[in-house]
Amino acid sequence: MDQDPKERLLLPPRAATNGPHRRGKPAAPGGGGGGGGVTIDVHGLKKRGGGRRSWVRVDAATGAAEAVEVAKPALMRRLDLPARDLRLLDPLFVYPSAILGRERAVVCNLERIRCIITADEALVLRDPDADGGAAAEEAVRRYVDELQRRLVDRADDLPFEFIALEVALEAACSFLDAQAVELEAEAYPLLDELTAKISTLDLERARRLKSKLVALTRRVQKVRDEIEQLMDDDGDMAEMYLTEKKMRMEASSLDEEGLQGIAGNNAFGTSVSAPVSPVSSPPAPRRLEKQFSFARSRHSSFKSSESSQYNIEELEMLLEAYFVVIDYTLSKLTSLKEYIDDTEDFINIQLVYSPDFILHHLSCLLLNVQIKDHVKKG
Repeated sequence: MDQDPKERLLLPPRAATNGPHRRGKPAAPGGGGGGGGVTIDVHGLKKRGGGRRSWVRVDAATGAAEAVEVAKPALMRRLDLPARDLRLLDPLFVYPSAILGRERAVVCNLERIRCIITADEALVLRDPDADGGAAAEEAVRRYVDELQRRLVDRADDLPFEFIALEVALEAACSFLDAQAVELEAEAYPLLDELTAKISTLDLERARRLKSKLVALTRRVQKVRDEIEQLMDDDGDMAEMYLTEKKMRMEASSLDEEGLQGIAGNNAFGTSVSAPVSPVSSPPAPRRLEKQFSFARSRHSSFKSSESSQYNIEELEMLLEAYFVVIDYTLSKLTSLKEYIDDTEDFINIQLVYSPDFILHHLSCLLLNVQIKDHVKKG
């Protein structure tokens, strides 16, 4: 049976007094803390926050998937990510959907898919103890299966990080749209029934449906805003092209090794009897290295601007496709809200002009008149 994370961190009613948890004594008046409440195991919370978590790792080259356990500090060092980014994926916290592009990774929190995508792998968080653990596990399994299928049947030249991001966006948009369709199927017949006959039971059901609608609309709006924010910022989109950045870094390291070799050969091949200028000047190897560095930087800058423009457009088209999908889901929810508002207005009009409502108000008016007459006579 699934258990809420808070319950696992709080003290049971009759825990041992010599353990790490104990009942808090009533606080003195004016003192800090809750009187007689349950103390929180802060040490256990810190341990869980920085402990090892279960992930599914999908290799970009082979598509092979394996279960791994990685601690949060190790991920921070390995991927050069700040703690606040990994906090978005922590099941102990409730954060809205987010897509963050970083130097070496893309951090995604999209509904039930929480993953870290790099140029070489995708790490998908598993959390069987979370709310709806079975459904979350099934969502992770489907994500991994779909990602593996697309890696095997590659029909385009999309880099791995874009494929992994697309699968996550598709899973989130499909899940939210399915919930919207389910809500529509339940709401529209109920609202039509309310317009024909008003009942307390149907009004209560409509109230619960409206609460679900507000919560679902907020989640859909957040995913839509994240996609729109990415499309509006070329820098954020360029930051997400991890494969190209990795290739540039590798090429740059190879160029530096080649330059060091050239500089070494020139140093050993310099003539001993060459005349020395009385004016101090940089050695030939250093001048040569500067010239190569300047040429390489100009070439890299030109190549970066050209290829990044193409890749940004490629990513932008991918994001636009899912922006259309999530925007359509949002429009359906907006139409449903307008229908609920219209139904509420219609019901209020019916109540105002119903005979029972008129008789009730007339009786209240008569009662007020009688009370005033009685007060005057008294």
